[in-house]
Amino acid sequence: MSKAIVSPLYDSDVFRMACRQFDQAADAINLPESIRDRTKWPRRCMAVSLPVRRDNGSVTIFEGYRVQHNLSTGPSKGGIRFHPDVTIGEVAALAMWMSWKCSLAGIPYGGAKGGVIVDPSKLSEGELERLARRYMQELIPFIGPHIDVPAPDVGTNEKIMGWMLDTYSNHVGRLESAIVTGKPISLGGSQGRREATGAGVAYLIKSYLADLNIPIKEATVAIQGFGNVGSETALALDAYGIKVVAISDLTGAFHNAGGINVKKAVEYVKFSKVLRDFDGGEEITNEQLLTTKCTVLVPAALERVITHENAPRLQCRILAEAANGPTTNQADRVIEKRGDIEVIPDVLCNSGGVIVSYFEWLQNLQNFYWSRDEVIGKLFAILDKARQSVEYQKRKFKFSRRLAALTLGIQRVAEAKQSRGLFP
Repeated sequence: MSKAIVSPLYDSDVFRMACRQFDQAADAINLPESIRDRTKWPRRCMAVSLPVRRDNGSVTIFEGYRVQHNLSTGPSKGGIRFHPDVTIGEVAALAMWMSWKCSLAGIPYGGAKGGVIVDPSKLSEGELERLARRYMQELIPFIGPHIDVPAPDVGTNEKIMGWMLDTYSNHVGRLESAIVTGKPISLGGSQGRREATGAGVAYLIKSYLADLNIPIKEATVAIQGFGNVGSETALALDAYGIKVVAISDLTGAFHNAGGINVKKAVEYVKFSKVLRDFDGGEEITNEQLLTTKCTVLVPAALERVITHENAPRLQCRILAEAANGPTTNQADRVIEKRGDIEVIPDVLCNSGGVIVSYFEWLQNLQNFYWSRDEVIGKLFAILDKARQSVEYQKRKFKFSRRLAALTLGIQRVAEAKQSRGLFP
């Protein structure tokens, strides 16, 4: 029998939430004790101090992390988050979810995640570049195209990935395009990568609407979060002819029963950076958006926004989790008890980003590049296969859709670890 690890290192609400999800899934598939802890706990983590010279000549020390959860199925893969509320526990939870997400999609990666405690909006572009480069420099001993491949996440983007690629490439003395994904097209980025997560979310929403026999023209969507994922989801849904009735970001939420002009909202944010004072709808609160009457609710911001307090008041038919971990364990129980909301769990719903990151990595390794249509077509094919496997697991064992997705992802990682054995 394995000896359970009890460590305060990752202790946080979000990591405990990820662990409870794992424990429930491991119990459901009777995962042997001999492999359970090896599958659950992160393989390694790094904490780094990042001295950055500010524009005024002073030096500020920032703190950064990288957690590699699973290295048994391929190089680890996961985004880098620049946000003032980053903790090592949050990063570890996100790395764990990424392991199940990659496994469910059938791509040869383990999960990883990184983060820096910083509000990027309070840095000049020069300061942001120096921070990004310093973070990459500190990680060089622990990453590589066949070890760990970072990507953008909250607070980072393709420009930052370009700086990180340049830092690593200068260190190794050659262009190493495959060291990061989500980078500019000119540096080996993939067609379709920027919109991949949102396109995948929208595609799955359309698929589940069809399963529920809800006509596209009658469906309405509310989206919490209007960053890359939220805005790209809105654009894709709009292109399908599905009406987006509410959108929000940290600065404000807006509702328009007649439909938000999505393209106008995207253009507005492009120039103003935030939704504040957007004139395309009635201003509401973010909490009101979550309980707006709609066919589909899309949390596309941060973790733990659907709670036991607001879950009873949700008025959607489908909850499409475009963010990672947006629904707490207690809220899950409320939703299951209600029985009137179909959940598209995060490990399936937002996997489009890592799937196309995998395509980008493959193209970099081969120096052979695909068109956008090829990329999106391959993305939808993998999403269809993953969705079908989740629905089969759900029917076969009478699991919730989240439990079905998690058990599939966890089982595949556990089997890989079991097959490799335990190195003395």
